[in-house]
Amino acid sequence: MKKNWKKILLGGVVLSMSMLVLAGCGSKSSSSSSDSSSTQNIKVWIDTEHVAAIKGQVKKFEKANPKIHVTVKAGSSADALKDVSKDPEKAADVFMMPHDQIGQMADAGLLYPVSKKYTKTVKANNVQSAVEGVTWKNKVYGFPYGVESQVLYYNKAKLSADDVKSWDTLTSKGKLGTNFAEAGANYIFTPLFMSNGDNLYGKNGETVKGTNFNNEKGIQVLDWIAKQKSNSGVVQTNAAALSNLQSGKTDAFLSGPWSKNDVKKALGKNMAVAPYPTVNFGSGDVQMKAFLGVKVYGVNQQTKSPVAAMKLANYLSNEATQKVEFNKNGVVPSNIKAQGLQAVKDDETAKSVMTMSASDHSVVMPKVPEITNFWPQMDSIINDTYKGKIKSSDYQKKLDKVVSVSAKKSN
Repeated sequence: MKKNWKKILLGGVVLSMSMLVLAGCGSKSSSSSSDSSSTQNIKVWIDTEHVAAIKGQVKKFEKANPKIHVTVKAGSSADALKDVSKDPEKAADVFMMPHDQIGQMADAGLLYPVSKKYTKTVKANNVQSAVEGVTWKNKVYGFPYGVESQVLYYNKAKLSADDVKSWDTLTSKGKLGTNFAEAGANYIFTPLFMSNGDNLYGKNGETVKGTNFNNEKGIQVLDWIAKQKSNSGVVQTNAAALSNLQSGKTDAFLSGPWSKNDVKKALGKNMAVAPYPTVNFGSGDVQMKAFLGVKVYGVNQQTKSPVAAMKLANYLSNEATQKVEFNKNGVVPSNIKAQGLQAVKDDETAKSVMTMSASDHSVVMPKVPEITNFWPQMDSIINDTYKGKIKSSDYQKKLDKVVSVSAKKSN
């Protein structure tokens, strides 16, 4: 889902006030009445690479529910907010989406709140971080079907499992290819602030004025980032990450499960995967954290068949379908039982992602609409700090601006 995060972080969509009003005007009573019709036709938008796997599951669903006919269409989960808001009544009844669009879509009246029946199912069957990802203002707005975070890929011919447990040993014994200097550094390194004890939009990710990076802990993080420019074990790399790994210019890099197959091609039998290392900002080792993303099925609030739509969304996110998604597309399950499958536990990447999905290793990506203003500021401060363009005496002023901008309404 790397491409999804990039689209979201660099080009967040903001709805106009008129769209917010129109999108929230769907009539639930008229929608519900159509659920009693003899045959219900519902449409689902699926990411292109998932269509083959999901079509098989849809056939099973239709066989078990002969009065529901499902049309599968290729869509883009990263563009769910944009695509549904264009014309909610013509949009799919059910669609894939990343969890961090939930806040904006729920406030805009584009998402049907999950019924009490399925809310209980979602909470009982999925890991806590996934439940947090689909919860907005104490209501569940989606059906999780997977979790993902960045992990550490490394060449085990060059580095040992012990070498990669801390940033210091990793970068003293090998070379880590990563991106401090270009667009996208915000997604990778914003969690450093939370690793050092700060909050992004509060502890729950929903408090608009809850970002506190402009403190001593935040200054420590910037000071650490500045020092990485002279760390010979850190190689600035972005688009060339995989080729550098294959050529031996680097021995490790940070990425997500979306890179698993490419890394395997680059390193072959020497590929190894681990959770993030610890990092020392000056007050002792702490766990380096990453953002956690939750892969979700949302239900369109304008659907004419909400009961059937939720039934489908629940089916496409159940244990059996998550097993299919893991086997065919490498999606790491959010379902607790699916995570316990031997094939999942034996997969190095999945195992590392599951470790990273715990709260001591990751931060669930905030869902507040205001975050669209936050990303450009973070890219700028991380890039310029690493390049030495910001004096240490200006760290406080720069962080004050980040905090101020982060609380501004999107427009």
